[in-house]
Amino acid sequence: MRLYSGTSQQFVQDTIQNQIAEKLRIAFFNYFRFYPSPAEVNSWRNSLRALTMVFQSANLIDHGILLEYQLPLTSKRLDCMICGRDNSHKDNAIIIELKQWDKCEMAAGENEVLTWVGGAKREVLHPSVQVGQYQMYLQDTHTAFNVEGVLLNACTYLHNYNYYSEDIIFSNKFVDALKKYPLFTADDTQRLERYLSERLERGEGTEVLTKVEQSKYKPSKKLMDHVGKIIKGDSDYILLDEQLIVYDKVLSCAKGGFHDKQKTVIVVKGGPGTGKSVIAMNLMADLLLKGYNTHYATGSKAFTETLRKIIGIRGSVQFKYFNSYGDAEENVIDVLIADESHRIRETSNSRFTPNDKRTNLPQVEELLKVSKVAVFLIDDKQSVRPNEIGSSEYLKEYAKKYNCKIFEYELEAQFRCKGSEMFVNWINNTLGVSKTANIIWDKNEEFEFKMFDNPEELEKAIREKVKEGNTGRVTAGFCWEWSHPHPDGTLKEDVVIGDYKRPWDARYDAKKLAEGIPKASHWAHDPRGIDQIGCVYTAQGFEFDYVGVIFGKDLFYNPQQGKWEGRTEYSADRMVKYSKEQFLDLVKNTYRVLFSRGMKGCYVYFMDEETKNFFKSRIEN
Repeated sequence: MRLYSGTSQQFVQDTIQNQIAEKLRIAFFNYFRFYPSPAEVNSWRNSLRALTMVFQSANLIDHGILLEYQLPLTSKRLDCMICGRDNSHKDNAIIIELKQWDKCEMAAGENEVLTWVGGAKREVLHPSVQVGQYQMYLQDTHTAFNVEGVLLNACTYLHNYNYYSEDIIFSNKFVDALKKYPLFTADDTQRLERYLSERLERGEGTEVLTKVEQSKYKPSKKLMDHVGKIIKGDSDYILLDEQLIVYDKVLSCAKGGFHDKQKTVIVVKGGPGTGKSVIAMNLMADLLLKGYNTHYATGSKAFTETLRKIIGIRGSVQFKYFNSYGDAEENVIDVLIADESHRIRETSNSRFTPNDKRTNLPQVEELLKVSKVAVFLIDDKQSVRPNEIGSSEYLKEYAKKYNCKIFEYELEAQFRCKGSEMFVNWINNTLGVSKTANIIWDKNEEFEFKMFDNPEELEKAIREKVKEGNTGRVTAGFCWEWSHPHPDGTLKEDVVIGDYKRPWDARYDAKKLAEGIPKASHWAHDPRGIDQIGCVYTAQGFEFDYVGVIFGKDLFYNPQQGKWEGRTEYSADRMVKYSKEQFLDLVKNTYRVLFSRGMKGCYVYFMDEETKNFFKSRIEN
């Protein structure tokens, strides 16, 4: 998708005649079915007028132009791409990222600066880092640049910014990015003209533009090798027993699915710690190394963003969300690995989806449509929100509807909780999630389950384990409001129990964070996450050596009735709170997830005394 495509000569005329912003506005409406904000239209008008002057001065009049070009399988749009040929007749395209900034400040992040955007100061990517990501993405996923041989470069033009050599934007930490993806300021237009002219001297840009527009999304073999080798370098991903059986089955289906018109669905069920994600990572690595276009998708922002951070910027394009495939072509992905499939939702619509882009197509159908082989890794008892409707039966129902070959496996061996399948079974039984044979917990088990009389002692114990070289986090039931940060970026202490006061991890939509506070999506992986309390949404999918759990008052055991009861008045999770008859099961699943995050130990503080006594009654000695 692009909002404007044409020749550079036409683009210049449209700008001179003050038509370019209106053409973009109408094209925006025709695609999204709502109008862009006046601020965005103004931005187009001002930035494109400045760019037109550069094109005119450099005599770039025989070139192809794309404006607001959407990167395949993302919601990101390039500001401008200009196409042409150099003096050696080689096809070239240059991405130009346009900014209206006039100043910026230092930010704590490795790749960020602080500037005024959208009515407030925000941490944003340095322009050269941002445009560099766009270049890498297209080179790795677009056949024009990885098959057809179009050379791609990228730069930024800050047309309101005056050059100052000591400016933060030119600081040492951005030297590499600036060298690869140069940044041009308002008083540096001649250098920008030379940069463009050297690569586009011959013009003849309409042919190159056609090649770009007619090309398709397809990851390069270099990208797949890159991601595969990174994953294979992690020694933690070792397969055992039934995990290897599932792995072999997916590999054989991938070979067959390459030529088979009938789709294949593989449903892999397993509780916490049975190695579902280990299978997923091994499959990702080996399928990519074998040349299969393989995607890994989840419904978890925290889990997906952490994987992207570990894999690196370049490899992150193979790690998506369940709602990433609404506009994708059928069968464009050889193998789709859908981890945590219990988090699949009814549709991919959100509050940000324009009315005419809303669809009644179930999200699971989008996943089936886009893939030749779909692998669904699922725990039927890990849904923690009412709109998470994925289940093994639900997946098989839609697989049958699509006439897919269906294979089903169940993982049983426990690789978390020190291999103690007994602990997970005991938690399931004690919480009333499912009946198991493990009614009583033996304190002599190698896995350490320990109860504390106050949250201070609980956190102290977790911190001591971390000092010893273990990983550890404190988590809690969603019983307190999750506030926005203070204006200075520090976090409000929302979790209050007597004198104990701690902040939740940062909200996903936090505009600014003080130094030393990780983003919510990195809370589980960043060592500084120990200073905040995590909820189920940031902890689910992760594991730590030791997990601390603050068991809130939203779930309690009623000894008079001999049953678990939910208390909605103690819940701050609005979606769960108003789920009515689902509330009790969802809160049970929440604590089941939190209890099972530890590999060596689980430490708990119970806010309700009766609940604590019930757990005590289920422990031997």
